[in-house]
Amino acid sequence: MMNEFTQVLTIGGSDSDGSAGIQADLKTFQANNVYGMSVLTAAVAGNSYGIHDQMLMPKSFIESQIKDIKDDFKVSAFKTGMLSDSNTIKTVANQIEDQQFGFFVLDPVIITKHGDMLLEQEAYKTLIEDLFPLADLITPNYYEAQKLSGLELNSQDEIINAAKILQELGPKNVLIKGKHSKNETTDVEDYVLLEDGTSFWFSQPFVDTEHINGTGDTLSSTIVAQVALGKNLKESIEYAKKFTYQAIKNVIDVGHKYGPINHFIKNDII
Repeated sequence: MMNEFTQVLTIGGSDSDGSAGIQADLKTFQANNVYGMSVLTAAVAGNSYGIHDQMLMPKSFIESQIKDIKDDFKVSAFKTGMLSDSNTIKTVANQIEDQQFGFFVLDPVIITKHGDMLLEQEAYKTLIEDLFPLADLITPNYYEAQKLSGLELNSQDEIINAAKILQELGPKNVLIKGKHSKNETTDVEDYVLLEDGTSFWFSQPFVDTEHINGTGDTLSSTIVAQVALGKNLKESIEYAKKFTYQAIKNVIDVGHKYGPINHFIKNDII
């Protein structure tokens, strides 16, 4: 009877206000009826106004967390989120290559949804070289896909070409999240390119709200949960898009500025 409940893992940073990072992942796992575990790579001090301090976890501590989870639990799928520097990325890559944690969703966390760079050049290079080839799926946002592909992404054709370029970097499957801008966007269009060459688009109405913290975490961790539960990748992405959209649309009033999305939504509205 041990280890029969579906178990999943997130490897990333802690966000003290609970809106993003591993906190958003764990809330998403719970909402998707899987048991979530976490490996802490960093911790930030922040609130709805912004991030004000951070601390990186030592290599040995990251390694110990991963080993202890492997020694006791049966992880069916996992994801990585914010990996702050080159040393952290190398440590995680080396560790997960030796483990059997199932389907791997890599949320690259290179550039914010507003276009601000999060990783230094060395860490960016390490992420591509060491972690991308291990990923079953990557989920870059619009700006990350721009940087990774070198294309402007001003048309659907460019987005399709960008996905092919990203796939050549090593990931089996690619999900490029659409651009969303208050002044420019009416619908958000995501594009998916699968390992077998099939592809499809998702389109959902743009929601004008400042409560969008944790959106990328929620999408990627929902995919992890649904794959672990036995859905195929297309079904998992479809469900994740619906879940995340409802979490954005049904706003909760938390924080004074940039708030979290709503993980309390029920399955019957998805």
